[in-house]
Parts: sequence; structure tokens; C-alpha cells
Amino acid sequence: MYRQGDVLIIPVPEESVPVCAPVPRDRRGRMVLARGEATGHAHVVAGPGLRLLADIDDPERMFIEALAHGRVSHEEHGPIPLPAGHYRVVRQREYIPGAFRPVAD
Repeated sequence: MYRQGDVLIIPVPEESVPVCAPVPRDRRGRMVLARGEATGHAHVVAGPGLRLLADIDDPERMFIEALAHGRVSHEEHGPIPLPAGHYRVVRQREYIPGAFRPVAD
């Protein structure tokens, strides 16, 4: 498992990845896992042949497919290398009375 701020990246077997669609890149061409509300900084994944995917039935569920290797980066955290594999991206949530919401740093 890998954690960077409020993002947890969990290795999963390829067969557990549901039918997915590519997540669109942002205006700067980045694959964004999570964006901070206060700073505008983002958790970004990159690598050769790497794909960021979203579950077609639940676009909030994201997965990473790293054929060779990848790297997760953020302006306020050290980079994290990802070996080849498949990963599920989990956003930390916080409870506010009556609901849960994603944490944004």
C-alpha cells in the first residue's frame, strides 16, 4: 500500500478491476488522483503507458494500470514510485454531521 496525504493506493489483482473508462486529463495534461481545495495542489500520477481509469458504474472509484512503472507526485509531499501493476485509488473521507465527504488538503 502507498499513501500520499489523503490518497491511499492499494495494489489489486488485475481481475478485480471492473470495466473502466480513461479519466480525462486536466488542462495541464495531468492525470489527477485528487485536487486540494485550499491550495489547488494536486496528487498526480504519471509513467510510461500508465492509465488512470474510472469505474463506469461509479466514476468516483478510480484505478491505476501501470504497465512498466509509475510515480505519484504532489507539490507538498515527496514522490512515491509505483511498480508495475494494478491499483485502486481510495480517497480519505471525513464525517460531517449527516454525511461523509472526501478530505481535501
